[in-house]
Amino acid sequence: MVVDAHHHLWDPAHRDYPWMGDELAAIRRRFDAADLKPLIDANGIDHTVLVQTVSSLEETREFLQAAADNEFIAGVVGWVDLTDVSAGKTLAGLKRSQGGTFLVGIRHQVHDEPDPKWLLREDVQRGIAEVGEAGLVYDVLVRTRELPAALETVKRHPGMRFVIDHAAKPRIAAGARDEAWEKALAPLADHANITCKLSGLVTEADWKAWNPGQLEPYVRRVLDWFGPERCMFGSDWPVCLLAAPYADVVEATRSIIGDDANVFGETATRVYGLTI
Repeated sequence: MVVDAHHHLWDPAHRDYPWMGDELAAIRRRFDAADLKPLIDANGIDHTVLVQTVSSLEETREFLQAAADNEFIAGVVGWVDLTDVSAGKTLAGLKRSQGGTFLVGIRHQVHDEPDPKWLLREDVQRGIAEVGEAGLVYDVLVRTRELPAALETVKRHPGMRFVIDHAAKPRIAAGARDEAWEKALAPLADHANITCKLSGLVTEADWKAWNPGQLEPYVRRVLDWFGPERCMFGSDWPVCLLAAPYADVVEATRSIIGDDANVFGETATRVYGLTI
């Protein structure tokens, strides 16, 4: 089974997306499962993982319903308030709700927090532990600035599964090397409980002039550090549309690594515990 381990759905007419500024006007419209289905069919994708976009329990419940209604959505990475002392109860409630069996992980937009050590707050650490106790993955959405805190978090929870989204967003547009990113990300690969998504890379490159050759050095480094058995493909659709159509994102990844069974399905299936 081929899995796209990272995509979104949204409707700006339904709720506010604080991160969706003017520079993202091209994707400030509704994208739903019916829009994605023909794209995955045309590109040989069997299943997907739907990932949160805002800090909203309502959105998480809507995504669980979307998974229940659409056979191709095999899992949902949702959101809960990690700082809430009742986070564990909230997670249990989500798992009991309509479509709750599709909840596979939790995420928070850590890179938007003012404090680079936000992950290490005592209340956040307690919430992350609750995610682990619920048998869920914690998706780590960070940039280079927050990677030291992410590393410490992974060390503190050796029994949990973690996934780094978008390879921690290297500055691909700046050139073939991002030494600060390399220095911060590579140490995480020493810990067996963390995997890395090869996702969101086209929008870290030059939106108008990128090519697979610009992505390849970064993809190769991630594969060298983590190995394909701890890497997974994600389209980051519809964010990717700022730089490339869905088909181009899939083709770019395949042109670099081939049809690696781990990257294109087995890692995501194993780590998220997808039933497909």
